[in-house]
Amino acid sequence: MKAELISVGTELLLGDIVNTNAQYLSKELASLGIGVFNQSTVGDNPKRLLECFEEALKRSDLVITTGGLGPTKDDLTKEIAAEYFNQKMELHEESWEYIKERCRMFAPNKPIPENNKKQAYFPKEATVIKNNNGTAPGAIFEKDGKRIIVLPGPPREMKAMFKESIKPFLKQFTDSILVSRVLRFNGIGESSLEMEIEDILDEQTNPTVALYAKEMEVIIRITAKAKNDEEAKIMLDNKVRELRNRVGKYIYAEGGEEIVDGESVIEETVAKLLVEKNLTVATAESCTGGLVAATLINYPGISDVFLEGCVTYSNEAKVKRLGVSEETLNKYGAVSSQTAKEMAEGIRKELGANIGLSTTGIAGPGGGTEEKPVGLVYTAISINGETIVRENHFSGDRRKVRLKAVKQILIDLKNIIDEI
Repeated sequence: MKAELISVGTELLLGDIVNTNAQYLSKELASLGIGVFNQSTVGDNPKRLLECFEEALKRSDLVITTGGLGPTKDDLTKEIAAEYFNQKMELHEESWEYIKERCRMFAPNKPIPENNKKQAYFPKEATVIKNNNGTAPGAIFEKDGKRIIVLPGPPREMKAMFKESIKPFLKQFTDSILVSRVLRFNGIGESSLEMEIEDILDEQTNPTVALYAKEMEVIIRITAKAKNDEEAKIMLDNKVRELRNRVGKYIYAEGGEEIVDGESVIEETVAKLLVEKNLTVATAESCTGGLVAATLINYPGISDVFLEGCVTYSNEAKVKRLGVSEETLNKYGAVSSQTAKEMAEGIRKELGANIGLSTTGIAGPGGGTEEKPVGLVYTAISINGETIVRENHFSGDRRKVRLKAVKQILIDLKNIIDEI
């Protein structure tokens, strides 16, 4: 089955709303083994929407729309779908009763707007889908082997309707599933990683292997097409094992199919390791201003091992709170490997922690010099009687420099803990 997505709404074309619905549906359809080869966005214009249906159904068996199911005159998605299939609209009494019930629930003392009745009109040939999270029902239109499924625009409503009703309906049209797994790499660039696994990429069939360059990391997504989850798992395990044998030293995390921001992945990975190994940790931060601590405490249960986080922004704080030597500050400056080392060691000793983490640098936009430019950040990890200091040079604005510093120190900590 080939599918196309049509997102309906002038607000999408104007950029007032980010179209997350298409992303969600593409992933869900891929997991069912249904290919999405085209996506369109069209305004609230009946002529153009009808043209979209005509073009899409020349190429595909299925069109899924989001948006245009509201009570106003410009909400015309299901009306145009009915027109395409030459089907007549009529009142769907069950939907109208439900809509009235929802309206009374949220506005018990107000009359039900007459235009809400528009949402309850469907062709008798259509399969009407109840909306458990809103007033706009969805529907499945079918004729001559072609289908249009209309879903509401609000993501919360659309996702629930798809999961509860549309996904089970579509499963009958496919005999395979797509399952993916993601490997995350640090310390190697996209081009270098490609060279390391060039033969694997050249010989790939099923599972497929795809590289993605992300900020401070490279991602490999492995996707298997199989009859069931068990078969897919075997295929993915074999391919992951092959990649780990080849480039495993660069892998810092493995997870499901979502290519999410690396920050959320590394924070969970590191925090989980700290808790599992019962390694207590304390942080001393300057340029990151508490972001390392804040990132770690996102993880439930981190209170068992996280002792304290200090923001020692001034030199005086570094001396009084962490015991950094005034001589070190005078000779090397607050932004230096020597200061980062003493900060990490100071907080670890002060709290009696297994691990001390520190950051000090120049996040910008001002404050940089030729010797110490904006983006220079020293990170230090004090553990097991040893302190490892890294000199980093990050690009980007103030926020990005700080976030990159957090991610780098957590990746380094993860690699160190793995060797314990």
